[in-house]
Amino acid sequence: MDQHESKNIFDFIVVGTGPAGAVIAKTLTDDKQTSLLLLEAGENDDRDQPIRDSRFALELEELFFPEYFWQGEGVPQPEVDDRSFEWTTGRLSGGGSSINGEQYVRPTPAVLEQWERLLGSLWSPAQAIKNFKQLENYHGETNSPEFHGFSGRLDIRQAPADPPGLTKKLVSAMELATGFDEILDYNDPRTPIGPFTRWQLFQQTGGQRESSSTAFLSSDIMTSNGMGIDGRKLRVVYKSTALRILFEGKRAIGIEFLKEGEKVRAFARKKVIISAGINSAHLLMLSGIGPSSELRQAGIPMIFNNPNVGKSLTNHTLNTATFTVNPRDIPELQNDPFSLYTGGAFLPNPLARNNNRRRGVQLVGFVAEDKLTIAILFLQPRSRGSIKIQSNDPLKIVLADEGFLENRYDMEAIKAIYRVYIKDIAKKLSEIDPNYQLINPSPETIDNDRDLEIFIKENFDHNHHQQSSLRMAPVNRGGVVDRYGRVHGVDNLIVADASIIPFTVDGNTSAPAYLIGYTIAKHLIQEENEDM
Repeated sequence: MDQHESKNIFDFIVVGTGPAGAVIAKTLTDDKQTSLLLLEAGENDDRDQPIRDSRFALELEELFFPEYFWQGEGVPQPEVDDRSFEWTTGRLSGGGSSINGEQYVRPTPAVLEQWERLLGSLWSPAQAIKNFKQLENYHGETNSPEFHGFSGRLDIRQAPADPPGLTKKLVSAMELATGFDEILDYNDPRTPIGPFTRWQLFQQTGGQRESSSTAFLSSDIMTSNGMGIDGRKLRVVYKSTALRILFEGKRAIGIEFLKEGEKVRAFARKKVIISAGINSAHLLMLSGIGPSSELRQAGIPMIFNNPNVGKSLTNHTLNTATFTVNPRDIPELQNDPFSLYTGGAFLPNPLARNNNRRRGVQLVGFVAEDKLTIAILFLQPRSRGSIKIQSNDPLKIVLADEGFLENRYDMEAIKAIYRVYIKDIAKKLSEIDPNYQLINPSPETIDNDRDLEIFIKENFDHNHHQQSSLRMAPVNRGGVVDRYGRVHGVDNLIVADASIIPFTVDGNTSAPAYLIGYTIAKHLIQEENEDM
């Protein structure tokens, strides 16, 4: 270690400022004793209008891709006509939370009970609710305030305060078509199923985006040049891309990273924590943790052979249904342009006969180009993908195969969503207001099995709910990390982000990522206190 490197020693090093990484960095340094280096490949763009202004949230990816995103593309997907999709997330302070669609959706108790059975009470529904309450500052209505937090750092805005007529028509149609009553608060564990007029959004009360950066790396936490405030021993370094984890034997001791063209090394006395999202699997493989045959082929020295690294990759499916609208309903949407969406619903999987209170489908209404679109997410996909390393070059992208529709069940479920839900919603909506007509797919397409399948493949789209590529489970059950995020087979290395989700979540992945970061940070503090 040279003299320059001897200054780069911290208690903890965290890679990534997304929901998990930023929460961990803030929580661990609250004691003003713990020193922590937080690395971010991108820059702090919180003040840029497209990041700050929520009205850009639904078009950020298309209009500002090079400025705020990692550049990458997945491998062609055979089951969707060999189309390939972007393999990317936010490359800026806040990671994916700075560029996503802002939907705050907690995993339901049904999912967390699966986590608890596999991993223990740390991940129980009751513990998750306790942690979410400590994280959130809820601005909205609920029938169950005991399930929300009102003094956390994470501003959550239920919007709009006064739903427009278009939203009310759609939600009424959803009620009539599905038989499920309208719900007020889908994050209330007592009401996980049903249509609703208001989404809960990662937004400050004025409508500005709330990201992990604005909530946990704000000006009361650090200076503009990344130094902790009021004795906080935090150092945040931007434009710093992690290249590999440094090991001494099987003990993680630091990170090698590229900072503005220069290769730099920093060292951790206690733990190295990887919170790099879709890039976490790549970083582990570059560092010698992964399938031995693939690493050998890539010329990477083996630290621990774990064939589960990069496997079990899951993403929710995404399709759409488009309707004409009553043009007189459009102006009212501008009463709250930050609300982004025009109603939605969480509904059961139409193929699941046993449990009609468990979420399997997410419907999201929004208006674009004077058309109403319902985004359709199937939340219980059985298809699994993989992430494979190509070489020991850290700047060469991985082979990301999301495996869309590889399990036939997923196609059958999506077809059933159109037949059971969308067709009836369209019928009831046109009865409420004949100006609303389903145009894509047409009702005739839905009725024709072959045509519907062609439509689903051609209409198939991509979202950023990637999860489970570094699954939290025992090795013999497909795991890469244990219940505390500790990487199997090595010491002092933790992964904390959506890649460790053990069972597919039934909604968006930002809220679970915050939960994972906060849960692991609190456990690390508890460990420290027990050792004293």
